[in-house]
Amino acid sequence: MNIAIVAETAPAKTLIPVIEKVDADILSLTHSEGAMELLGPYSNEIFSIGEGRRNTTKKRSNFTIAKLVLKDTIRTYKALKKHPVDLTLTCGNAGDVRKGLAASKKLNIPKLHMEQDIYNPIEMMAYADLITVPNKTAMKQLEEMYGITNTVNIGGYPQAEYVSRVPILEAEKIYEQYKHDDFYVLFLGGDTRASDIPEIIREVEKIDKTILVIPFRFETSTITPHITKDNIFVLEGYVDLISLMNASQGVIYCAGMGVTIEVGALGVPAVKILGFHTQHASNDLAHDLGINVASTNDINDAVSRMRKPQGKRLIEGGCKASLKVAELTASMDSYDQNCGGLSSLRKIWNHRKQYR
Repeated sequence: MNIAIVAETAPAKTLIPVIEKVDADILSLTHSEGAMELLGPYSNEIFSIGEGRRNTTKKRSNFTIAKLVLKDTIRTYKALKKHPVDLTLTCGNAGDVRKGLAASKKLNIPKLHMEQDIYNPIEMMAYADLITVPNKTAMKQLEEMYGITNTVNIGGYPQAEYVSRVPILEAEKIYEQYKHDDFYVLFLGGDTRASDIPEIIREVEKIDKTILVIPFRFETSTITPHITKDNIFVLEGYVDLISLMNASQGVIYCAGMGVTIEVGALGVPAVKILGFHTQHASNDLAHDLGINVASTNDINDAVSRMRKPQGKRLIEGGCKASLKVAELTASMDSYDQNCGGLSSLRKIWNHRKQYR
């Protein structure tokens, strides 16, 4: 069997436990260097389908965005057409998934999509043949919100299995590398707008502890002008995020499902900042795990009350979920494959407007 994997960095961590359980040749497509590094050992070939779009204070026009997406979608189409592909497997709600699903639809390749954020899915999910969800509630809400019924409940998050097995550097090595042994990690991820950064930094500066900042999609220059205290450091270049979070005394993050699963599986005390996605499946999961979800102006208070999340069941569910997806790659015909189509796409598109 030949499977095309389309994903960015965090979704790649979800897909790896699935890839390990299938007997298939893997073609990986991504724009992310992080995803390339993660998927490399499992792939027969990796193909770049564009470049990352770092968040900036300058907003791109819709025309510019559409042109970039079209260009990368054509690259994805050519890569898939060049290789024999029996199934396209996607995960996440970012641009790479949109390109992968659109190109696969054009080529009539079966599409299996793993959806974890029912409130903010990628609109092209409407054309997936089969969609996995982490629980029964998600199945019900996808039907009510978007008219999507071709779903399968896999009962968990495979990324939790990945986190439970990934090699983690000893804390002492992290302390030696970063010259600190008592710190919090501040992760500014996909739920952060550039305009949010000044207020987040201002509130974090009230915390009496060393803060190591992971800018993720932001340039360092977007963050450093707002730092006024000498206990806050922005880390540049590649960061072993899981090892760093594991060695920390706590994690403060403005991000979505990926980091929520990671801190949950690691059992690291954490606070999730309520970003611009005020309704998000990662907020629901954080509450279930015992992670405080706080507005920006409540960060200091939330940090003083943060505790270890309850992650044991998260890992157990993740192992079962990855096995279920692996089985689905060979048995999709047993399930309803009537996609939502244009009607569902429009409903998702209109729902996503509130976050633009």
